[in-house]
Amino acid sequence: MSSRKERRQHNQKNDKVVNFNLKKIEPLTENQKRTFEAYHDGKNLMLHGIAGTGKSFISMYLALDEILKNDSRYKKLIIVRSVVPTRDMGFLPGSSKDKSKVYEAPYYSICSELFERGDAYDYLKNKNTIEFITTSFIRGVTLNNCIILVDEMANCTLHELDSVITRIGKNCKIIFCGDFRQSDFVRQYEKNGLHDFIKIIRNMKHFKFVDFVEEDIVRSFIVKDYIIQKDKLGILA
Repeated sequence: MSSRKERRQHNQKNDKVVNFNLKKIEPLTENQKRTFEAYHDGKNLMLHGIAGTGKSFISMYLALDEILKNDSRYKKLIIVRSVVPTRDMGFLPGSSKDKSKVYEAPYYSICSELFERGDAYDYLKNKNTIEFITTSFIRGVTLNNCIILVDEMANCTLHELDSVITRIGKNCKIIFCGDFRQSDFVRQYEKNGLHDFIKIIRNMKHFKFVDFVEEDIVRSFIVKDYIIQKDKLGILA
């Protein structure tokens, strides 16, 4: 006979499994719809556009929706971001792992909304369904059987982007997300490198390029109004 405490722990464990369901998401704008269609057609994606258009959100949804199917070809979602120590990361306290965790904050929020559970991101990481990796440590790695999300790519150098895309092995799909107008780069050659990478992607038949515009802003009305007025006035933040 098991004790009451053991039965309660067993039930709590089962509840965690039963209640872990991905919320159904539908595209809210025309470009979100184009993204869904291109993804389901098997295309790799390059999603470019202004803030608040849901690029990272729908990318994670589409990837996790596919990965969590019983018959999925893909084992995990790998999120890649640039946290190069020579830039902002070097000024953050703590170890490299602690510093990297700061850059994972958006994905905690997205997973909390997608699964309606605050522990969703940690749960998926512990199950090895999500892995967060920085461009600093991707060299020498071969990525197989996964979906790769390269987020905030506007802050990646050409060398970093080249390092990521040449790591792709068998049975992979990749999504690039970013607003190229929100780059932290100040050196022109770094900006040129990003544009050169985009030129390459535009000429690859395996990619679908989707430009998100003001009409696609879904974060909030105040964000939409702010960005529209900022662009009208020609003010760069």
